[in-house]
Amino acid sequence: MQKVEVLAPVGNMEAFYAAIEGGCDAIYLAGKLFGARAYADNFTFEELIKIIETSHLYGIKVYVTCNTLILEREVEKFINYIEFLHKNNVDAVIMQDLGMIDLVRKTFPNLEIHASTQCHIHNLEGAKVMESLGVKRVVLARETPLEIVKKIKEETNLEVEVFVHGALCASYSGMCLFARSIGPRSGNRGTCSGCCRLPYSLEDKEGNIISQDKYPLSMKDLNTLEYLDKLIDIGVDSLKIEGRMKNFCYVYLTTKLYKETRDNYLKTKTIKVNKYDLEKLQNVFNREFTKGFMLGANSKEVTNPISPNHMGVLIGKVIKSKNNYITIKLDKDIAIHDGLRIKNKDFEYGFVLNLFKVKDKQVYNAKKGDDITLKVNKNIPINSKVYRTLSSKIETEIKDIINKKIRKVKIDIYVKIKNNQNILFEVSDKTNTVFISGSIPIKSINHEITKDEVKEKILKLGNTIYQVDNFNIDLDNNLFVPISEINNLKREVLSLLDKKRMYKEEFIKKDYSIKVPDFKRNESYTILTDKDINDSKYKYIYNTNNIIKLSKVMDNYDNIDKNKEYLISEIGGLTLNNIVSDYSLNVTNSYTVAFLHSRGVKRVTLSLELNDKDIEELITSYKKRYNKNPNLELIIKTNMEVMTLKLNFQDIYNNPKYLIDRFKNKYYLVYKDNLMYIYDYKKYILDNPNKYFKLGINYLREEDIIN
Repeated sequence: MQKVEVLAPVGNMEAFYAAIEGGCDAIYLAGKLFGARAYADNFTFEELIKIIETSHLYGIKVYVTCNTLILEREVEKFINYIEFLHKNNVDAVIMQDLGMIDLVRKTFPNLEIHASTQCHIHNLEGAKVMESLGVKRVVLARETPLEIVKKIKEETNLEVEVFVHGALCASYSGMCLFARSIGPRSGNRGTCSGCCRLPYSLEDKEGNIISQDKYPLSMKDLNTLEYLDKLIDIGVDSLKIEGRMKNFCYVYLTTKLYKETRDNYLKTKTIKVNKYDLEKLQNVFNREFTKGFMLGANSKEVTNPISPNHMGVLIGKVIKSKNNYITIKLDKDIAIHDGLRIKNKDFEYGFVLNLFKVKDKQVYNAKKGDDITLKVNKNIPINSKVYRTLSSKIETEIKDIINKKIRKVKIDIYVKIKNNQNILFEVSDKTNTVFISGSIPIKSINHEITKDEVKEKILKLGNTIYQVDNFNIDLDNNLFVPISEINNLKREVLSLLDKKRMYKEEFIKKDYSIKVPDFKRNESYTILTDKDINDSKYKYIYNTNNIIKLSKVMDNYDNIDKNKEYLISEIGGLTLNNIVSDYSLNVTNSYTVAFLHSRGVKRVTLSLELNDKDIEELITSYKKRYNKNPNLELIIKTNMEVMTLKLNFQDIYNNPKYLIDRFKNKYYLVYKDNLMYIYDYKKYILDNPNKYFKLGINYLREEDIIN
């Protein structure tokens, strides 16, 4: 059975060393450019080089996220960044933008590309499109059913990566425009504003409030430790832990537990996860845990409407409260510098525990069953629950482990010291073997070198990453070798092994080319509607009777009539013949337009995230590069579809019709095909539509879905 990869998140240098000591097989991270977590610390060019070199010495692969949508004016900077990564031996880049995937694949044929979860790959057809593009691995949508994951593994040659732990997005990744609808930030551009973690009320169509100021879109954290056997058995290649904005404790602990659980299952075919380890995970971060949609959880099981924050671990309750002093009855041990949060139905108060007493005596630790007394700055209600949100003990333990640099690479060493022959040192890391020759030993006069002397010097590897697993020596009697030569040979042979482990993929750069059709200029209007209309204004009508709009979520295309014309909303639709691509394919540059036209798309709808300058630059570059006219469609009037969710409020609440934010704006909820869609409360309208015809747009679309 394959040894499925444990893939750890790295957002800063502390987290990097935590991932190493946690036992990861690979890490993913971002530089300062083009990563979908722009608010993580991320890394400079110099830091990226150091991380790649250090990781490779440990046998760890490095994947760099370059998974934002790229604007036309950013392409040159983007491709130069990719070239830098390739030249410095990154193992793969993780990408979302279809045009950039095509460009990078053709420009750098030796660079491995992974399709980001932002690509919204959730069916076999989408996976096959990625395979045809030359992508090596797909990071599947978190909502993808297990049977489809299995199918993709069986019917493609792709590597498959799935999220196994950490934060979940409410919307399908790549399909969320919530941040974009309310301001300049964008999840697809790396600046998600966390709209799903905000409070909302729910209202039915009669105007009744169903839920008041809760967190209905806030998802629990994914935790699949107890279900890894299901993922390993169907051939998943990589177990991805979310968390590039989490601290070193989280990174170390999640990595360690997933590695240990995987290793134990591969060895014994049983899953063992103890309660103490689960509690540790709760201490470092949790919003309560769920096994997620992939493993069959329902809508109620994946959401935590009570709190969008770290929940911690329940450790007791307040039994006395007077004059800013409280007494807490403990259900678990605590220590000074633990982080605590006190909560009840209407109250929440967080602080770091500094001074507290047990039986009027100041202490630094307290046990389960103790009553502790401390001063607070709030009036705390009796019976409020007390949670630990930070464990100083766990943090100290993990910090000590990381500082000790316990992780080592095991090696076998063979030394041959023979009469009239050059000394031979041979070292193997079980994959690579290197050797070096020394001088010819001389006959001993006063001191004969012994096996024990050589072994003692060889086993002292100092600050290297190596640890001797097996040592063998072939030594003739009555020979003398200076200890300094033994040490020098050891140092040189390990340096040779370092170079072997820091493998180098051949850098090749080729010219980009693509064949695209030429389209006639046109000035026409289209409409997307759920009604039957007969209006000569619209050249094309997207509905069930004319051009059929397909869902953003398609488990398969088995029952689709490939002779009909479709408006496709996700990448799997590129396997059909007569198609127009919708805005949800996230087209933000001319390379993506060219790619889609080359795959037979008749009209390409541009992203709703583009402004007038972006559109003009895209069209100008396209015409200049390909000497052809594109066939572009632009949405000029709609209620923006801000989220597409497998999460469905009909399964939790009494059929809410509106999602109401803290400013009393009412977002529309639409339920269709077992999915839920959230539409913006306001109309998205582009003024002076004729100017877009002048820019080179052929079709302007109005959408009439929300009245």
